[in-house]
Amino acid sequence: MVKSRFVNSQIVIPTFILFVLSSMISCDSPKEESTPVEQKKYNVLFISIDDLRPMLGAYDNQHVKSPNLDAFAASGFTFRNTYCQAAVCAPSRASLMTGLRPDSTRVWHLGDKFRELKPNVTTIPQQFHKNGYHTVCIGKIFHNYMPDSISWDEPDLRPAQYLRPEWLKRDGETFYVNEETQRLQKIKRDKKIAERPNYYADGWNNGPAWEMEDVHDTLYFDGAQTELAKRTLTRLADQKEPFFLALGYFRPHLPFAVPKKYWGMYDKDSLPLAQNRFLPKNSPVMAMNLTYELRGYDGFSHLKHPSQCSISEDTAKILNQGYYASVSYVDELFGQVIQHLKDLKIYDNTIIVVWGDHGWKLGEHNSWCKQTNYDIDIHVPLMVHVPEQPNAGEQTFEITELVDIFPSLCEMAEIDAPSYMQGKSFVPLMSEPKRLWKKAAFSQFHRRPKVTPDGKRYMGYSIRTKTHHYIEWYTWDHKQGIRGELAATELYDMVNDPQENENVVEIGENNAIISDLARQLSLGWKYAQAEI
Repeated sequence: MVKSRFVNSQIVIPTFILFVLSSMISCDSPKEESTPVEQKKYNVLFISIDDLRPMLGAYDNQHVKSPNLDAFAASGFTFRNTYCQAAVCAPSRASLMTGLRPDSTRVWHLGDKFRELKPNVTTIPQQFHKNGYHTVCIGKIFHNYMPDSISWDEPDLRPAQYLRPEWLKRDGETFYVNEETQRLQKIKRDKKIAERPNYYADGWNNGPAWEMEDVHDTLYFDGAQTELAKRTLTRLADQKEPFFLALGYFRPHLPFAVPKKYWGMYDKDSLPLAQNRFLPKNSPVMAMNLTYELRGYDGFSHLKHPSQCSISEDTAKILNQGYYASVSYVDELFGQVIQHLKDLKIYDNTIIVVWGDHGWKLGEHNSWCKQTNYDIDIHVPLMVHVPEQPNAGEQTFEITELVDIFPSLCEMAEIDAPSYMQGKSFVPLMSEPKRLWKKAAFSQFHRRPKVTPDGKRYMGYSIRTKTHHYIEWYTWDHKQGIRGELAATELYDMVNDPQENENVVEIGENNAIISDLARQLSLGWKYAQAEI
């Protein structure tokens, strides 16, 4: 059985029992026993923000304008050291949504489909459906064109204007407002599909890397789906059964296409650029990504590996501004959804979880986008609101992982979690933010030959403790899913070098640390949480 709702410490008594007890001892209450009224289960609002690194005011960023997410953190609970299990969309989301790690889902890169690889696995919404919830999905929760329809009572809802049959395989982030941009994008798309019918994202992932049209928020996809989410919440609020509504925002994923007013919130020359616009010293060849995601946009096809090529400072400033603008756009939309919950008077009976699927580089390590094991890519934001929770507004710096969300949500909602979970419920941290927790977080990344300078294939396994980050790279048999020989290692001192600017694995005085971290990495996630 799951534990009851949140209380601070020693005596754990569910709210409805307190109500019954107080009624029984009240002087004005009748002496005969009364039957307690069953309390409606908490609703769940499950919000994903694509490519959002922990760059919010709530995470000590002094330049971003994120008042709504910051206010949410101030009234909820913030996890400061949460890590994804793979720094790219499909593997990270498959892991989070199934409670399994990438080597168990066997989803290692964008094209892998977890439902084909694990047809009988139970996802978060499926578990909630089994427990009486009505489940609805809007936007990007699983990876883009893989909505996993069997997980939902209402799968893949979209704003009416985006329901054209020819767009059903199209990613939500690929829509522009400018008509000329749309025309050119379709020409490129049709050419790609003619050359290869199964082109990724149905060929629509091309066009400029940013756009700033002076239009209403709802003219962009995220704004339109926010209006749909509000209408859906209004409908769900009148149902007798509790709801699980998932809302997946596409920004700040590329392209940075958001209304002009959000660009106007920032002066690109005043925003700080990455301090470490260089590869880490002694970085192995397979460690860094090729920035191939950015290469798909107009004007960036010339980009090479970060060891060979850099982006001009002026272009870096525009990209930087675009990312900040995109974060502020989503922040405004998020605020509207939270206010709508309050207007419907269901905010106080709704669990809200806000998470990013992985980090994102803004020039750090002379690179952009994600797709590495570096801390800048695996560190993610995670914020939670639970009605009646203790310590509202507090935060924890203990290590948590996205794979922990599944069992945690089940405990918060007082339903059983599947027995095979590979994460650990973080609910106890919400009562005791400073209690000792996991020893480490585990991530991995599959580096394919076409994006590796030496043309070889590798799998990198990462262990992140509070003081160090250790990575082992192996040759990889992708057909069998089996690691080969150890090819390279990395060690970063996160206390003295938090930006990971120097791989110190060859320094002799670190041998004992390396031996211990290699042992912990080999023992894996079970060992890291064994003493919790």
